[in-house]
Amino acid sequence: MTLKQTPLFPIYAKYGAKTIDFGGWDLPVQFSGIQKEHDAVRTQAGLFDVAHMGEVLITGEGALNFLQHVTTNDVSKLQLNQAQYSLMCYPDGGVVDDLLVYKLSEDQYMLVINASNIDKDIAWLRKHLPHDAALQNISDETALLALQGPLSEQILQRLTTLDLSSLQGFYFAQNVLVGNVTTLVSRTGYTGEDGFELYLRSKDAIVLWELLLLEGQAEGLIPTGLGARDTLRFEARLPLYGQELSATITPIEAGVGFFVKLDKGDFIGREVLDVQKRNGAPRKLVGVEMIERGIPRPHYPVYVGEQQVGEVTTGTQSPTYKTSVGLALIPTANAALGTELHIEIRGKRLLAKVVKTPFYSRTRS
Repeated sequence: MTLKQTPLFPIYAKYGAKTIDFGGWDLPVQFSGIQKEHDAVRTQAGLFDVAHMGEVLITGEGALNFLQHVTTNDVSKLQLNQAQYSLMCYPDGGVVDDLLVYKLSEDQYMLVINASNIDKDIAWLRKHLPHDAALQNISDETALLALQGPLSEQILQRLTTLDLSSLQGFYFAQNVLVGNVTTLVSRTGYTGEDGFELYLRSKDAIVLWELLLLEGQAEGLIPTGLGARDTLRFEARLPLYGQELSATITPIEAGVGFFVKLDKGDFIGREVLDVQKRNGAPRKLVGVEMIERGIPRPHYPVYVGEQQVGEVTTGTQSPTYKTSVGLALIPTANAALGTELHIEIRGKRLLAKVVKTPFYSRTRS
């Protein structure tokens, strides 16, 4: 199978990228090293190529009602140039995908969906699309760069006349010149740090990538790959589809029930999610920390006594704190903080305990 490539693929080698097959895409797992890249985003800034993500336009008189029907969050609350995190669910409450919804105008919205789900998501959306709304897949002509970290604003500010300090989290500005490149500048990200996501034409991606890296040299800006993207989002307890979210895991179980707005009216999956919100879900995603020496990895079994009760969804040695931690989906009955569990690592059941998440928050003192 031929792997798909982003518009930046031709210059990966120039920056020392080590690429892997990621959901059918040939993408950089790292450039200079996962630990170095992780630290740069936590303390300075990192630049990610996330042009593999999907972008879909929903337009027309019926766009709002359609999105209200297929997503869990309340799209009617969005102001112009505001974005929201949301989910699409199946009737049984399982997750089709998690996504961002951008309100571009009164009857035009952009959905940003996961790369591995593009075909599935578009088929799902088309299945439910009413006659008074239209769908356009603009993924191929749209690139996405993520500039993340505490020094992101001062780097980007030197390249644009837009007052970035006026752009609050989950707000964006359209048709902004960054250098000579027209972009949509969004104060969003997937790292737990302040930062921006820049949407632009695919043909301009290399120009903007190199411009940002050159401009950010003094602040220590470096190219950052999927490895650090995963450790950063994990420490901040941001879910990854296929691990913390899936067709068999509901938003309530995954701990993102805040983004399920039951009072907005009917939507796909509402009935099941309503019951879980009121009565509690049977399972819960929790943080776990190893007491005995070992690193929890995805799909490692979790035991209470002799019984397997769940499994790890994501786990690693935290690059920030050097602790061995993970997220695990287990019965709610076993999810209280401090509960001792065993995680099977290479054939041995090692002691761990349930701990508070997120593991990292930039607002925590």
